Amino acid sequence: MSETKTVSTLGIRVLATTDLHMNLLGYDYFLDRESRGTGLAAVAGLIGESRATHGNCLLFDNGDSLQGTPLGDYVAESRTARPGMSHPLVIAMNQLRYDAATVGNHDFAFGSDFLLKSLADARFPLVSTNLHMRQAGLIRRSIMLERRFLDDQGRAHDLRIGVLGFLPPQTTDWDSALRAEMRVDDIIDTARIAVPKLKAEGADIIIALAHSGIAGPAIRPGMENAAVPLAEVPGIDALVTGHIHRTFPSADFPPGPGIDPLRGLLHGKPAVMAGFWGSHLGVIDLELTRNNQGWQVTGSSARVLAVPPDATPAPAITAALDHDHQATIRHFARRIARTPAPMHSFLSLIGHDAGLNLVNQAQSDFVRAALAGHPVARLPVISAAAPGRAGGRGGPSHYTDMPAGDLTLRSLADLYLYPNRICALEVTGAQVTDWLERAAGIFCQIRPGQGDQPLLDPNFPSYNFDVISGLEWRIDLSGPARYDPTGALNHPRAQRIRDLTHAGRPVAADARFILVTNGYRLSECGVYAPLARRDQLVIDGGERTRDILRRHVARAGTVAPPSALGFRFAPVAGASVLFDSSPAVTGHLDMIAGMSPQVIGTTPAGFTRLRLHL
Repeated sequence: MSETKTVSTLGIRVLATTDLHMNLLGYDYFLDRESRGTGLAAVAGLIGESRATHGNCLLFDNGDSLQGTPLGDYVAESRTARPGMSHPLVIAMNQLRYDAATVGNHDFAFGSDFLLKSLADARFPLVSTNLHMRQAGLIRRSIMLERRFLDDQGRAHDLRIGVLGFLPPQTTDWDSALRAEMRVDDIIDTARIAVPKLKAEGADIIIALAHSGIAGPAIRPGMENAAVPLAEVPGIDALVTGHIHRTFPSADFPPGPGIDPLRGLLHGKPAVMAGFWGSHLGVIDLELTRNNQGWQVTGSSARVLAVPPDATPAPAITAALDHDHQATIRHFARRIARTPAPMHSFLSLIGHDAGLNLVNQAQSDFVRAALAGHPVARLPVISAAAPGRAGGRGGPSHYTDMPAGDLTLRSLADLYLYPNRICALEVTGAQVTDWLERAAGIFCQIRPGQGDQPLLDPNFPSYNFDVISGLEWRIDLSGPARYDPTGALNHPRAQRIRDLTHAGRPVAADARFILVTNGYRLSECGVYAPLARRDQLVIDGGERTRDILRRHVARAGTVAPPSALGFRFAPVAGASVLFDSSPAVTGHLDMIAGMSPQVIGTTPAGFTRLRLHL
């Protein structure tokens, strides 16, 4: 680039997807029907429109793309048995001409070898700056994209765009099997080293692909959601964020120090978070001006574009992925067993979910058999599981809904979404009580004598609401939650868990149990991290829970788990609460007759709203 005192101005448009989770075709494999308004094939239309209106475009993906739907599960199983076929995600992203991508924690769900083989055919570079792998050749620590762009006068300029990528340091905590293969460093410490290096190599601008959420500004070692302090690192010009499945900028996003959710700024720098499952496209427009000091960002805007509900999936992508799509549908239609009663998660969060009980039964039976002859085999086995599909940000169709009759592989994938590995801990009664206290953080405090109070904290995802089988307890919502949605201790004196019993007897603080859970709960940063200690492990992540569930159901042939979970709410005098669920919940209100349910309408998001009396 020749030196000149002439001022040149050009615009660059950054387009971004994040947290696709293998939602490529806008199809709900659990319900076996189209799901309009989501999926990369539908986002393709927004990408095309944005490119058509702006000549200087860059397209990035921000990770968590390889895992999340039965399509991803099928590809992982079939490609392991039949290697050499391109991954459908890569086929679609190659068609859309991505410029670069980073990886997220869920991209390692099937192991690092599968990830590397799946991405080997990518015609775009992959970057992860804080990731160290034994086989790191495919994934680079930084990228320098060289692009020729036109300025506002139509003159061509060669720009060097530095790209960095980051994923949560907790990735190897969430799956301990990865520790032998890779290391993930602190995001901020890594950025402070990598940015000056890219600048020294001649980067005109630097874009950070941060598979990390937007949260508080305080810097802590090993931050999971570090996008805000990352924006403070000098030299970063724009950020693509993700991981927490929200949209930014958005009027619904909470403001905070350094966070401007209306203009899409983090410490004054443009940032986007494009939802999840292909629901949105992130767009950052940068205005660059060149002077004697080189190119400088002199203006910016950020926004997210929602995929229209009537968007037509790109025909080229649909055709290219049809073989895997149809094979997935056939594979997951295989019958495994039968159930005489329906199973659904409409009422999971208020005490009824037969499918969740089935998962806990399978986990408990497996661990009892695995511990035969072990010194702790005499201890009672209890099992913790959480509903994966119980509404929330997934919307009113994001529920398990299986009629009586055949149970298929699709049914089991619906019951247990994640490829987590099973583990078991020796715990005390005090730890079990605290485990349930943490789960009870999903509920808001309910004031006596007040009507129509919200029951659920929207910031607490249902997949963190562990229900422990083999126990019974009451939850007293008249007091505040002891822990917040992150597991932080908010009210040390609060106690919501009452009358905890096992086999009809009160659980003493020093009682001992074998608690079955999954490897994800062993994370050093999760809600249950202080309780899931590795020195208490008696089984450590040997098999995947979904495989255990499949074998359990197949052996039984017919399964009829009870719907009632182990908890109920303590009465709160004169109080009523609002509980949102699937529109299909109206056919099951007899299950909660003791709460005098009343249907009071439909929310703007499409949920059916119930009034319940505690």
